Amino acid sequence: MASKNIFMKKVHFVGIGGIGMSALAQMFVHEGAEVSGSDLEENKTIALLTAKGIAVTIGKQKAENVPEDSEAVIYSDAVSKENPERARATELGIPQFSYFQMLGQISAPKRTVAVAGTHGKTTTTAMLGRILCDANVSPTVIVGSIVRDFGSNFVAGESDLFVVEACEYRDHLLELSPEVLVITNLEWDHTDYFPSLSELQETFRKAIMKVPKDGVIITNPSDKNITPLLPSSMARVIDYTKEAVPELPFPGEFNRMNARAAASAARFVFPDISQETINTSLASFKGTWRRFEYKGKTKRGADVYDDYAHHPTAVRATLEALRAKTRGKLFVVFQAHLFSRTRDLLDDFAHAFSSADEVVVAPIYAAREKDEHTISNNTLSARIAQTGTHTQAIDSFEEIKIYLEQHTHSGDVIITMGAGDIYKVADKLILK
Repeated sequence: MASKNIFMKKVHFVGIGGIGMSALAQMFVHEGAEVSGSDLEENKTIALLTAKGIAVTIGKQKAENVPEDSEAVIYSDAVSKENPERARATELGIPQFSYFQMLGQISAPKRTVAVAGTHGKTTTTAMLGRILCDANVSPTVIVGSIVRDFGSNFVAGESDLFVVEACEYRDHLLELSPEVLVITNLEWDHTDYFPSLSELQETFRKAIMKVPKDGVIITNPSDKNITPLLPSSMARVIDYTKEAVPELPFPGEFNRMNARAAASAARFVFPDISQETINTSLASFKGTWRRFEYKGKTKRGADVYDDYAHHPTAVRATLEALRAKTRGKLFVVFQAHLFSRTRDLLDDFAHAFSSADEVVVAPIYAAREKDEHTISNNTLSARIAQTGTHTQAIDSFEEIKIYLEQHTHSGDVIITMGAGDIYKVADKLILK
């Protein structure tokens, strides 16, 4: 390997249940490492790790969770240096790496395809991984969701091709060394870190400049927020919107755009790939966890979906696609993600729900932020109501479940939306 720090033989992960962290842990195991980890509570990815024989300690994180002979500690972006396990690593002199720092080290010697953008990067990464696997290219793939086609968020490959979902938050994208940079689209987001669209664009400009001359930028060059960044590129720019794709199992033009980006990237990294392989992969793509995911039916026969959308544009596009296939009423349960995003994009959120018959607004998911009581689900509900969409704020998941059970019928559709834990409402509603 290019660095002695890559794929050490004994590694401890703090916050191992994170969607990226859990994939990276699987990658280390595949490379022969002994992996341990900790997290605060059980989740779907931890169940996946446990099934693969990876030891995970659940509950309050403690210094003794860190094996003294660990060669490295890898930590989630949400874990501060004051965390007891990180403090113990410091005391023992164990090297520490953030998730994105380690991804950067892995990326450096490989043919890296980084999939970035405000919307669609998870689905695009998953589609690209599926196409390349079907083409027998044997890529290593890390996706920000569990992909049904793989039964995991990680694919172990044997080639030097590394396909990874890349996040722009806190400039993490810049840790990677991509030969291929896919930018699906670009809008102002992560408003707690990027005070304006221009600052976000600057991060993408820097990422574009990192792509070498023999690499490629795959994007929509007509996107008004991307166009001004492209003159900074040393690499060729490929317009993915010109790519032909088949009929997809999932509705919405946004999914077709994701498919076009994936097909275009696959064609660059493997020029001999046939259109038939691309079409077959995309037409049979099974989707990912929490992306337009059909969950089942309620006791009264309403269909239940769940989706990760947490930006106004993604919310609007998803609801328009669902409205087009819904005959009954469309009920949305929305959980905003971050107080800062809700505050800064409030007017955009207010107009994003026009396709819905009724919106239930759950409490805002705080994630990394503290509640300063300047905005709430009541604020968002009132603003949505001003646009003419029927809405109400309900403060507990159990109350939301009861309300929906009482007010929905066969033929209606319920969709839970947000990047937090609102999917638990969908899980409670469906017949087991």
